[in-house]
Amino acid sequence: MIRTVEWMKHTARQAASENRIIGLVPTMGALHEGHLSLVRAAQQQCRPVVVSIFVNPAQFGPREDLDRYPRPLEADCARLESLGVEFVFAPAPAEMYPDGFRTWVQVEGISQRFEGSSRPGHFRGVATVVLKLLEIVRPQFAYFGRKDAQQARVIRRLAADLNLDPEIVVCPIVREPDGLALSSRNAYLTPDDRRAAVVLHEALRAVERKIAEGERDVAPLIVTLRKVLATEPAAAPDYVEIVDANSFEPVRLLRGQCLALLAVFLGGVRLLDNMLIEEQNGRFTCSL
Repeated sequence: MIRTVEWMKHTARQAASENRIIGLVPTMGALHEGHLSLVRAAQQQCRPVVVSIFVNPAQFGPREDLDRYPRPLEADCARLESLGVEFVFAPAPAEMYPDGFRTWVQVEGISQRFEGSSRPGHFRGVATVVLKLLEIVRPQFAYFGRKDAQQARVIRRLAADLNLDPEIVVCPIVREPDGLALSSRNAYLTPDDRRAAVVLHEALRAVERKIAEGERDVAPLIVTLRKVLATEPAAAPDYVEIVDANSFEPVRLLRGQCLALLAVFLGGVRLLDNMLIEEQNGRFTCSL
């Protein structure tokens, strides 16, 4: 395990000097099968794979769960070792944000909507730490999950606008057998809220069926999402929307690539989910 920026940079330079293809999987730890699927995807293209484990304080708001966010570092490292991961980069907050730190990265526009509106400053923290990780590790490929779809889009915009070298790879959502998208925050759910959480997947599946039946108008699709969520009394939606997958602007009719976005509170836990809707030759397919 590598704990300092300088040692991580030294290790990455050594790998690059050997013409090795470096892959980076940024995480905040509390690893689950979704994270491990990113590791496996990286291992298909890269040697070595670097997994960063850093609970980034800059992306948490003042009333969010920074202090109680799970940090099972030893267990995470054991899981990564069992997969053959060569390097784990686990810096302390003071290593990433030393005294006097004053530089922040803001991706305009997309960062102000949805997650950005619900969690002011969140994407500033995300963009800053991701840029730092990309500069420290200097990977050829960096891997992110589509469960956090807006985050993935912000990072792709960051990489394109700043002419960064790494290719940003966005991998599919991994789900529980009942459809709940894997998330480290699922561990916060009470047994009753965990049972209720399947309503997010059910809402997306209902929209998938409507699209298969020929619905292209977004307004009734959003009504369907809200009606299904309303069947679960414990579910309190934060936002429910269908947007263009690139701009994250709401759309009226399905065309090109769209995303159905959900953010829902269950008890004190805020869960995200989404579905990718793609048009090809006039036909629409949905990816959960």
